[in-house]
Amino acid sequence: MPLLFIFIGLPILEIYVLLKVHTFIGTMPTIFMVIFTAVTGVWLLKQQGFAMLGRYQSTIMSGKIPAQEMLEGVALVFGGALLLTPGFVTDTIGFLCLIPFTRKPIIRWLMARFGGYIKARTTVLRPDQPPGQQSSSGRVFEDHTRKSTDDHDKT
Repeated sequence: MPLLFIFIGLPILEIYVLLKVHTFIGTMPTIFMVIFTAVTGVWLLKQQGFAMLGRYQSTIMSGKIPAQEMLEGVALVFGGALLLTPGFVTDTIGFLCLIPFTRKPIIRWLMARFGGYIKARTTVLRPDQPPGQQSSSGRVFEDHTRKSTDDHDKT
């Protein structure tokens, strides 16, 4: 059902809003507003993208996982794509994704609502267990930098 709204309902809503704005302010102002929002959106996307990249790098340098920054990056890409789509409804949603004080609450709401679906699961790889008996609920990663003792025994 959500995909049906996205591919059928959203374009119909965009056309309806564009026609309403057109009847209120005219054709040329409507076209200029659509172009203006796209140009403003690209400028804002560039500004926020570089700011997010700086936060991402500083988080990595401090030894932390940049989960919030990665989610903000996804929101920026999504918002930028919506701003390049002609229409006022998609532009509004796109600007909400690009403006920091609205983007962060949206991300928090999405994580609270869909966080259980997104939860990362990794496999525990331990050399003492056969591949079929390994656990899939941990967060331990195999260390590929260490050589096993079997490699040293062969020489």
